[in-house]
Amino acid sequence: MNQKVLLTSKEINIILHRLACQLIETHLDFSNTVLIGLQPRGIFLAERLTKILREDYKVKNIKLGFLDITFYRDDFRRGEKTLQANTTEIDFLVEDKNVVFIDDVLYTGRSIRAALTAIQSFGRPSNIELLTLIDRRFSRHLPIQPNYRGRQVDAINEEKVKVMWKENDGKDIVYLVNK
Repeated sequence: MNQKVLLTSKEINIILHRLACQLIETHLDFSNTVLIGLQPRGIFLAERLTKILREDYKVKNIKLGFLDITFYRDDFRRGEKTLQANTTEIDFLVEDKNVVFIDDVLYTGRSIRAALTAIQSFGRPSNIELLTLIDRRFSRHLPIQPNYRGRQVDAINEEKVKVMWKENDGKDIVYLVNK
């Protein structure tokens, strides 16, 4: 297995601050906006962005939730491996809110399609946007594009993007892995 570093810890930090500033430009005080990290790996990005918005940019009223899409996926019960559900933690309604889905890697778009269905259990948003750290642009199965992207990556064939977060993996780094 061969892996190449796509983003170092310093580069990830710079991108996170840029993404936070883009969110502020669009949503100003966040009074009508909620951030939703997609389980399992989007929650690390969502928590980090929320921390930056609160501590570095003094945004006060940010609502953050986590959405599990396991049972909404179109590949649920298709593979050999049983999928493990995660927890959904949304203690607010999304009715008439601007919802920003946050995930680490946008690949085929199927996870986002599942999230669009799953969020309806919490109300009808007025608007839904997508923020992703890595956009694998040549791998899409569905016509889904991010509103905010950290980095666009042209991964081909059997290449895989591996995002590691210090909260879960001990360090911040993004690899392009060739199997």
